[in-house]
Amino acid sequence: MIKVIGVRFRTAGKVYYFDPGDIELKKGDHVIVETARGVEYGALVMPPTDMDEKEITQPLKPVIRKANDEDDKKEIRNREKEKEAFKTCKEKIVKHGLDMKLIDAEYTFDNNKVLFYFTADGRVDFRDLVKDLASVFKTRIELRQIGVRDETKILGGIGFCGRPLCCHTYLSDFAPVSIKMAKEQNLSLNPSKISGICGRLMCCLKNEEETYEELNKKMPNIGDMVTTEDGFKGVVNSVNVLRQLVKVVIEEGDEKEIKEYKATQLKFKSRQKRDRNKDKAEEAELKALEQLEKKDGKSKLNDD
Repeated sequence: MIKVIGVRFRTAGKVYYFDPGDIELKKGDHVIVETARGVEYGALVMPPTDMDEKEITQPLKPVIRKANDEDDKKEIRNREKEKEAFKTCKEKIVKHGLDMKLIDAEYTFDNNKVLFYFTADGRVDFRDLVKDLASVFKTRIELRQIGVRDETKILGGIGFCGRPLCCHTYLSDFAPVSIKMAKEQNLSLNPSKISGICGRLMCCLKNEEETYEELNKKMPNIGDMVTTEDGFKGVVNSVNVLRQLVKVVIEEGDEKEIKEYKATQLKFKSRQKRDRNKDKAEEAELKALEQLEKKDGKSKLNDD
């Protein structure tokens, strides 16, 4: 076991691990550390914790120091400089006529580099732009093309649930999300209903996927024929997965009646034994939705 702390940087949602040494630190503190980009100012999101060495990428770099008042002031000055850098870069993009959208500008803590994050539909030849920016800022310039999910992660916002976006607040990485997850949770397959601010499938679809998969194993599908514990046979009209309730259309003579039962009060073929082949209409619907998920020339359904 080895003691580590988890640090997150402003534009990098991923948590990075460092060796705290003998420095007393707690969650919420700011620290100065050395990364591949140089000396950085980061926020402590995980206090000193013992972890298995196999879970840590070696070598583990030590914390240089806990941020002091001067470091905090320098970070504030850097944030102000970034506003000017952002404005200047936007002007230069227009000047060079480049088809790209500037998302953010970031100074490394030691001011050895300025990073500009942007989105674009395809590849962008920004060599002349870099030269122009280098002549203005007199330091190293780096332009990074990011995806729409990364854009939302940086900018933040409020989700449909009324809470700050998960990707901006705590998610370290984007988990693969698919339309099948929405279908498993019996959600509307309308893209506007299951897509987040970024226009991609909502990350939270992944959060409850395992629970729904487990619960759905105990439930019949809509349209399935079932036998009730009181001897009736009927067709499933609707299901409430979380409450494990099923509404069944039962025929009594010339009349039809809808009755509600617990899933345990019904007999039906288990999900594993049911025919999982989708009909042509459903396949066409899923393929149409897959087309909406294509971005930057990628035709994959899972969004990494």
